[in-house]
Amino acid sequence: MAYTSQSLRRAVVLGSAVAVLGLLSACGNDTGNGAPQKVPGNASPASDGPTGATDTAGGSGPASKSAAAPSGSTPSSPTPTGKAGTGGDGTGNTVASTRCHTSELSAAVGRNNPGAGQENFPIVLTNKSARTCTLRGYPGSAFVNASGTQLGPDPKRSSGKATTVTLKPGGSAWAGLTFSNPEVSGAKTASPAALLVTPPDERDQLKVKWTAGPVPVSGNSSSVFLTVFSPGTGA
Repeated sequence: MAYTSQSLRRAVVLGSAVAVLGLLSACGNDTGNGAPQKVPGNASPASDGPTGATDTAGGSGPASKSAAAPSGSTPSSPTPTGKAGTGGDGTGNTVASTRCHTSELSAAVGRNNPGAGQENFPIVLTNKSARTCTLRGYPGSAFVNASGTQLGPDPKRSSGKATTVTLKPGGSAWAGLTFSNPEVSGAKTASPAALLVTPPDERDQLKVKWTAGPVPVSGNSSSVFLTVFSPGTGA
Protein backbone atom coordinates (compact mmCIF):
# COMPACT_ATOMS: atom_id res chain seq x y z
CA MET A 1 0.00 0.00 0.00
CA ALA A 2 2.91 2.34 0.75
CA TYR A 3 4.37 1.49 -2.62
CA THR A 4 1.17 2.41 -4.34
CA SER A 5 0.98 5.81 -2.64
CA GLN A 6 4.57 6.65 -3.53
CA SER A 7 4.01 5.64 -7.12
CA LEU A 8 0.94 7.83 -7.35
CA ARG A 9 2.81 10.83 -5.93
CA ARG A 10 5.53 10.43 -8.53
CA ALA A 11 3.00 10.19 -11.28
CA VAL A 12 1.34 13.45 -10.20
CA VAL A 13 4.65 15.33 -10.04
CA LEU A 14 5.68 14.00 -13.45
CA GLY A 15 2.33 14.99 -14.96
CA SER A 16 2.64 18.53 -13.61
CA ALA A 17 6.13 18.92 -15.05
CA VAL A 18 4.94 17.76 -18.47
CA ALA A 19 2.06 20.28 -18.39
CA VAL A 20 4.42 23.16 -17.53
CA LEU A 21 6.78 22.21 -20.34
CA GLY A 22 3.83 22.04 -22.73
CA LEU A 23 2.73 25.55 -21.84
CA LEU A 24 6.24 26.95 -22.26
CA SER A 25 6.55 25.27 -25.63
CA ALA A 26 3.20 26.69 -26.77
CA CYS A 27 4.17 30.26 -25.79
CA GLY A 28 7.41 30.03 -27.71
CA ASN A 29 5.76 28.77 -30.87
CA ASP A 30 3.22 31.67 -31.05
CA THR A 31 5.89 34.40 -31.38
CA GLY A 32 5.51 36.15 -34.77
CA ASN A 33 3.11 33.53 -36.10
CA GLY A 34 -0.22 34.59 -34.63
CA ALA A 35 -2.92 36.78 -36.27
CA PRO A 36 -2.52 40.61 -35.99
CA GLN A 37 -4.00 42.08 -32.85
CA LYS A 38 -6.41 45.05 -33.14
CA VAL A 39 -5.36 47.78 -30.71
CA PRO A 40 -8.07 50.19 -29.48
CA GLY A 41 -7.73 53.88 -30.58
CA ASN A 42 -7.66 56.07 -33.77
CA ALA A 43 -4.84 56.08 -36.32
CA SER A 44 -4.02 59.13 -38.49
CA PRO A 45 -2.02 59.20 -41.73
CA ALA A 46 1.46 60.70 -41.60
CA SER A 47 1.68 64.30 -42.79
CA ASP A 48 4.53 66.46 -44.12
CA GLY A 49 2.72 69.63 -43.00
CA PRO A 50 2.13 71.05 -39.55
CA THR A 51 -0.75 69.51 -37.69
CA GLY A 52 -3.64 71.68 -36.63
CA ALA A 53 -3.45 73.84 -39.80
CA THR A 54 -6.66 74.75 -41.60
CA ASP A 55 -7.12 73.20 -45.03
CA THR A 56 -8.90 74.66 -48.04
CA ALA A 57 -12.20 73.08 -47.07
CA GLY A 58 -12.20 74.88 -43.75
CA GLY A 59 -11.55 71.82 -41.54
CA SER A 60 -8.65 71.30 -39.20
CA GLY A 61 -5.90 68.83 -39.95
CA PRO A 62 -2.74 68.69 -42.07
CA ALA A 63 -2.44 71.59 -44.52
CA SER A 64 -3.63 70.71 -48.02
CA LYS A 65 -0.92 70.63 -50.68
CA SER A 66 -3.42 71.93 -53.22
CA ALA A 67 -3.51 75.24 -51.33
CA ALA A 68 0.22 75.80 -51.62
CA ALA A 69 1.65 78.14 -54.27
CA PRO A 70 3.55 76.44 -57.13
CA SER A 71 7.29 76.23 -56.64
CA GLY A 72 9.04 79.44 -57.67
CA SER A 73 5.87 81.54 -57.67
CA THR A 74 5.37 84.66 -55.60
CA PRO A 75 2.14 86.01 -54.10
CA SER A 76 0.41 88.62 -56.20
CA SER A 77 0.76 92.21 -55.02
CA PRO A 78 -1.78 95.03 -55.19
CA THR A 79 -1.33 97.29 -58.17
CA PRO A 80 0.63 100.32 -57.05
CA THR A 81 -1.40 103.52 -56.95
CA GLY A 82 -0.37 107.08 -57.56
CA LYS A 83 1.62 106.46 -60.78
CA ALA A 84 2.16 109.37 -63.15
CA GLY A 85 -0.56 109.40 -65.79
CA THR A 86 -3.26 107.88 -63.57
CA GLY A 87 -5.90 109.43 -61.42
CA GLY A 88 -9.06 108.60 -59.49
CA ASP A 89 -12.68 109.22 -60.43
CA GLY A 90 -13.89 109.13 -56.81
CA THR A 91 -15.35 105.61 -57.10
CA GLY A 92 -12.17 103.66 -56.50
CA ASN A 93 -11.66 103.03 -60.21
CA THR A 94 -8.50 104.08 -61.99
CA VAL A 95 -8.91 106.37 -64.97
CA ALA A 96 -6.43 107.73 -67.48
CA SER A 97 -5.24 111.27 -66.81
CA THR A 98 -5.88 114.01 -69.37
CA ARG A 99 -2.86 116.00 -68.18
CA CYS A 100 -0.73 117.53 -70.92
CA HIS A 101 2.72 115.95 -71.03
CA THR A 102 5.87 117.86 -71.91
CA SER A 103 6.26 115.98 -75.19
CA GLU A 104 2.82 117.22 -76.28
CA LEU A 105 3.58 120.90 -75.71
CA SER A 106 5.60 123.71 -77.19
CA ALA A 107 6.70 126.77 -75.18
CA ALA A 108 7.19 130.44 -75.95
CA VAL A 109 7.67 133.69 -74.05
CA GLY A 110 5.27 136.42 -75.08
CA ARG A 111 5.79 140.16 -75.31
CA ASN A 112 6.60 142.15 -72.19
CA ASN A 113 3.74 144.16 -70.69
CA PRO A 114 5.54 146.46 -68.22
CA GLY A 115 3.85 148.50 -65.56
CA ALA A 116 4.62 150.28 -62.25
CA GLY A 117 8.26 149.25 -62.28
CA GLN A 118 7.39 145.64 -63.07
CA GLU A 119 8.32 143.49 -66.05
CA ASN A 120 5.54 141.06 -66.99
CA PHE A 121 6.03 138.25 -69.50
CA PRO A 122 3.52 135.51 -70.40
CA ILE A 123 4.89 131.98 -70.55
CA VAL A 124 2.77 130.32 -73.23
CA LEU A 125 2.30 126.56 -73.62
CA THR A 126 0.56 125.28 -76.77
CA ASN A 127 -0.87 121.82 -77.33
CA LYS A 128 0.87 120.42 -80.40
CA SER A 129 -0.57 116.92 -80.04
CA ALA A 130 -3.64 115.43 -81.72
CA ARG A 131 -5.53 114.91 -78.45
CA THR A 132 -7.21 117.25 -75.97
CA CYS A 133 -5.29 117.62 -72.70
CA THR A 134 -5.31 119.81 -69.60
CA LEU A 135 -3.04 122.09 -67.56
CA ARG A 136 -3.60 123.02 -63.94
CA GLY A 137 -1.47 125.08 -61.57
CA TYR A 138 1.94 126.70 -61.87
CA PRO A 139 4.78 126.08 -64.30
CA GLY A 140 8.33 125.54 -63.17
CA SER A 141 10.97 127.85 -64.62
CA ALA A 142 14.63 128.85 -64.38
CA PHE A 143 16.92 131.25 -66.20
CA VAL A 144 20.11 129.60 -67.48
CA ASN A 145 23.26 130.76 -69.24
CA ALA A 146 24.70 129.29 -72.44
CA SER A 147 26.26 126.38 -70.55
CA GLY A 148 22.99 125.51 -68.81
CA THR A 149 23.90 126.85 -65.36
CA GLN A 150 20.97 128.38 -63.49
CA LEU A 151 21.08 132.12 -62.91
CA GLY A 152 19.51 133.37 -59.69
CA PRO A 153 17.24 131.52 -57.26
CA ASP A 154 14.14 129.55 -58.18
CA PRO A 155 11.11 131.75 -58.95
CA LYS A 156 8.41 132.06 -56.29
CA ARG A 157 4.68 131.48 -56.70
CA SER A 158 2.24 134.36 -56.55
CA SER A 159 -1.00 133.68 -54.71
CA GLY A 160 -3.77 132.51 -56.98
CA LYS A 161 -6.48 129.89 -57.38
CA ALA A 162 -5.59 127.09 -59.77
CA THR A 163 -8.18 126.09 -62.34
CA THR A 164 -8.08 123.36 -64.95
CA VAL A 165 -7.40 124.71 -68.43
CA THR A 166 -8.50 122.42 -71.28
CA LEU A 167 -6.38 122.59 -74.41
CA LYS A 168 -7.73 121.25 -77.65
CA PRO A 169 -5.13 120.53 -80.35
CA GLY A 170 -3.54 123.89 -81.13
CA GLY A 171 -4.94 125.53 -77.99
CA SER A 172 -2.78 127.59 -75.59
CA ALA A 173 -2.54 128.57 -71.93
CA TRP A 174 -0.32 131.15 -70.27
CA ALA A 175 1.23 131.82 -66.87
CA GLY A 176 2.74 135.14 -65.84
CA LEU A 177 6.46 135.61 -65.14
CA THR A 178 7.03 138.87 -63.25
CA PHE A 179 9.99 140.67 -61.69
CA SER A 180 10.94 144.20 -60.66
CA ASN A 181 12.78 146.30 -63.22
CA PRO A 182 16.46 146.01 -62.20
CA GLU A 183 17.09 149.65 -63.05
CA VAL A 184 14.47 150.62 -60.48
CA SER A 185 15.21 148.00 -57.80
CA GLY A 186 19.00 148.13 -58.07
CA ALA A 187 19.24 144.31 -58.13
CA LYS A 188 22.27 142.62 -59.63
CA THR A 189 21.53 141.26 -63.08
CA ALA A 190 22.61 138.68 -65.63
CA SER A 191 21.60 138.11 -69.23
CA PRO A 192 20.18 134.58 -69.64
CA ALA A 193 20.59 132.54 -72.80
CA ALA A 194 17.35 130.65 -72.20
CA LEU A 195 14.37 130.08 -69.95
CA LEU A 196 13.62 126.50 -68.95
CA VAL A 197 9.90 125.77 -68.52
CA THR A 198 8.42 122.71 -66.81
CA PRO A 199 4.68 122.05 -67.30
CA PRO A 200 2.61 121.27 -64.17
CA ASP A 201 3.20 117.79 -62.72
CA GLU A 202 5.89 117.03 -65.30
CA ARG A 203 9.65 116.60 -64.96
CA ASP A 204 10.87 117.11 -68.50
CA GLN A 205 11.56 120.71 -69.49
CA LEU A 206 11.07 122.89 -72.53
CA LYS A 207 13.84 125.31 -73.47
CA VAL A 208 12.94 128.78 -74.76
CA LYS A 209 15.51 131.25 -76.06
CA TRP A 210 15.56 134.42 -73.91
CA THR A 211 15.87 137.67 -75.86
CA ALA A 212 14.41 140.15 -73.35
CA GLY A 213 17.67 141.33 -71.81
CA PRO A 214 18.98 141.32 -68.21
CA VAL A 215 17.03 139.80 -65.34
CA PRO A 216 17.57 140.18 -61.58
CA VAL A 217 19.61 137.36 -60.02
CA SER A 218 20.59 138.69 -56.55
CA GLY A 219 20.28 141.64 -54.21
CA ASN A 220 17.24 143.69 -53.30
CA SER A 221 13.96 142.91 -55.09
CA SER A 222 15.59 140.17 -57.12
CA SER A 223 12.73 137.68 -56.77
CA VAL A 224 10.97 136.39 -59.84
CA PHE A 225 7.29 135.37 -59.48
CA LEU A 226 5.03 132.98 -61.38
CA THR A 227 1.23 132.89 -61.65
CA VAL A 228 -1.15 129.97 -62.33
CA PHE A 229 -2.11 129.03 -65.88
CA SER A 230 -5.06 130.73 -67.57
CA PRO A 231 -6.60 130.12 -71.00
CA GLY A 232 -5.18 131.97 -74.01
CA THR A 233 -1.81 133.52 -74.80
CA GLY A 234 -1.79 136.46 -72.38
CA ALA A 235 -1.48 138.94 -75.26
